[in-house]
Amino acid sequence: MPAQPVQRPALIVADRWQEYQLLDCGNGMKQERWGDVTLVRPDPQIIWPRHGTGTPGSAPAKWEKWDGFYHRSESGGGKWEFRRALPDHWKISYAPLGLTFKIHPTSFKHTGLFPEQAVNWDWFSAKIKTARAAGREVSVLNLFGYTGAATVAAAAAGASVCHVDAAEGMVKWCRENAAISGLSSAPIRYIVDDCLKFARRELKRGRRYDAIIMDPPTYGRGSTGEMWRLEDHLWDLLLECRALLSENPLFFLINAYTARLSPTVVANLLAELLHGRGGSIAAGEVGLPIQRDGKVLPCGIYGRWES
Repeated sequence: MPAQPVQRPALIVADRWQEYQLLDCGNGMKQERWGDVTLVRPDPQIIWPRHGTGTPGSAPAKWEKWDGFYHRSESGGGKWEFRRALPDHWKISYAPLGLTFKIHPTSFKHTGLFPEQAVNWDWFSAKIKTARAAGREVSVLNLFGYTGAATVAAAAAGASVCHVDAAEGMVKWCRENAAISGLSSAPIRYIVDDCLKFARRELKRGRRYDAIIMDPPTYGRGSTGEMWRLEDHLWDLLLECRALLSENPLFFLINAYTARLSPTVVANLLAELLHGRGGSIAAGEVGLPIQRDGKVLPCGIYGRWES
C-alpha cells in the first residue's frame, strides 16, 4: 500500500466560541473572557508589544478591565490577584457541540480548559457521528486526558471512551465535566494511571480501540512516580498504541504544547507509525483569534491520521 499523503502544516483557528474570547495580547500577557470573568495571564509566545494609545511612541495601553491577574514570580511560579470575589469555579459552554466545562483558576495559571482544542473536538466529533450514523460502535482511548474536554466531546458524539491521566484530581475533574455536560451515565472509563504502563496492560487484556487521542507532555510522572520523558518514551508509547488499534480504526490524534515537537515531526511520527494503513495525515498549529486586532495566537500543534 502506498504511503499516506501528508498535508503541509496548516494553522486551524478555534473561532466558534461564544462564551470565551481572547480579547488582546502583548508584552507576554493575554487578556481573556471566560463567561463573565476576565482574566489576564502570561504566555511566553507573546513576544510582540501591546498596542499603545494611538499616539506614536506612547506607552502600551493598560488593561483596566480584569477580574483576575496572574503575576509571574521571578523565582518561578506565580499567584493570582483578584479584584472581586470570584466563585471557586464557574461554567462555560461550547455551543456548537452542546458541551459545558468547569473553569477554575489554578495555582499554576491554568483554568482547566484549553479552548483552542475546540477545533479538534469539532473534527473528531464529526468522524464519530458519521461512524455511529452508519451503525458502528466507536471506542476511543484518551491518554494524558487532563480534565477531559476531549473525552466529553467524544462521549457526546456517541463514542465509548477510556480516559487516562496520572493525576487523580484531573480525572475527578473530567468526571465533573461529563456530569455538567449531561453525560454522567455515558460509557466513560475513568483511569488514574501511568499512560505507558496502562497501554501495555490493555494490550495484554486484549482490548482494542477505534481511535486514540493523546497530549503527551515534555516531562511528567506516573501515578506511582514513574518518570516520563518525551524523547525517551513517546515512540514506545506510540508503538503500544498502534497495537491497540482495531482492525478498522477511525483516527489517531496527537496534540502537543512542547517546543520539542514540530508539526512536521508529528506528521513524520504518524507516517512511520501507521505505514501501510492507508488513510491521510495532516499536521499544523492550533490557534485562537485575537479580538483586538485580528491576529492569531498559536497555542500548540496537532497531528491527525484518519482512515
